Amino acid sequence: MTLNELASYFDSILHPELYTRDPSLNGVQITNSAPDSKQIMKVAFATDACVATAELAVQNGAGLLFTHHGLFWGGCQTITGTHYQRVKAFLQNDLALYASHIPLDANHEVGNNFGIARQLGLKDIKPFGFWHGMELGAVGDLEEEISVEELSQKLFPDEKKVLRIYPFGKQRVKKIAVISGGAAEDADQAYAQGADCFITGEVMHQDFHVIKELGMTVIEGGHYQTETFGVQLMAKKLEKDTGLKTIFIDFNTGL
Repeated sequence: MTLNELASYFDSILHPELYTRDPSLNGVQITNSAPDSKQIMKVAFATDACVATAELAVQNGAGLLFTHHGLFWGGCQTITGTHYQRVKAFLQNDLALYASHIPLDANHEVGNNFGIARQLGLKDIKPFGFWHGMELGAVGDLEEEISVEELSQKLFPDEKKVLRIYPFGKQRVKKIAVISGGAAEDADQAYAQGADCFITGEVMHQDFHVIKELGMTVIEGGHYQTETFGVQLMAKKLEKDTGLKTIFIDFNTGL
C-alpha cells in the first residue's frame, strides 16, 4: 500500500476530523518521497516519535511509523536542536510518520481506553470523561469486586508493574473508569461517575491532594505503559485487514 492509501485507511477508522481541538496535528506529519506510488511493505508502531523509534523502524524495514505522540503539536515550530534531529531521522531515511493522539485515545475499537477496559474484563463499557470538549475515556464494571492489587495485575498481567497505587478510597472495587496518559486531573470526573477506582497513566504533584480529598482510589499505570494499548491494537487490525507486516517498537521510558 502507498502512504496515501494507508493514511486514508487510518483516517477512516480514527476520524481525526472529529477532534479539531486536539493540539496534535493528527494524520500524516511527515510524508515520504512518493506518497502516491511508493509501496510500503511494513509499518512500525510505537507510542512516541523520536530518533530512537525512527531508527528502529528503519532497521526493521518499515516505510511508515505510526505513533500516538507525534512530532508536531500545532502552531509554527522551528526545526532546530533536538526537533531537527528527530525530523532528520525521518527525512534521511525516507520514513513517513503518521500520528494519532486523542483519536487513538477515544476510539472504541482500537483506542487506548477501550483497549484497557477490555483488558480488565469490564462489562457494559461506555464512553467517559471529557477533555476540551472531547470524550476520550471508558468506564465499566467488573463481574465482581476484586482488590486493587488484583486489578493492577489484570492491567499488566506480564512482568510490567503499575507505578503507584493511591489507596484513598475503596480497597475492593468493581466500577472502573479509565483515561490513559496524563489524566489524573480527571479524577473528579471519575468520582462524579461513581467509579470505585480510576486508572490513568501519570499523576502530577498538584493532583495528589485532589485525589486524597476526594477519597478516590487511583492506579497510576505509567504514561507510557497505558498508551501502548492503542498502537498495538491498531497494528493488529492493520495486519488483519490488509495483510501488511507490522512491528511494535517497545521503547519504554519508564514514566
